[in-house]
Amino acid sequence: MELNQAIIEAIQNVKGKRIINIDLSKIENAICSNFIICEGGSNTQVSAIADEVEKHVKNLSHIKPIGKDGQDEAEWIVIDYGSVMVHIFQRPIREYYNLEGLWADGIIHEIADVA
Repeated sequence: MELNQAIIEAIQNVKGKRIINIDLSKIENAICSNFIICEGGSNTQVSAIADEVEKHVKNLSHIKPIGKDGQDEAEWIVIDYGSVMVHIFQRPIREYYNLEGLWADGIIHEIADVA
């Protein structure tokens, strides 16, 4: 299974919201080929999404992240898979940093929320 799809499935498994996949592959000097961005409603949910992403990706593809940051505060957790970086936010932090706006030159794919 493709890494991006495994990450998106994991986010949906724990009801992450407003999932966006930004394809950065055509942007010169981009730090990776994709950003996957989502949000959770609380520190607990943000942390649960991050845990599920790691577990689901490892189970499906045996890939472990290169790094992870933000787990202690769980307001913005980033998981680095090298070619893909996963950003899991609480809404106010997501709106403040506006990664979608900063990387608007990429191709933005919105993923429908799971009901």
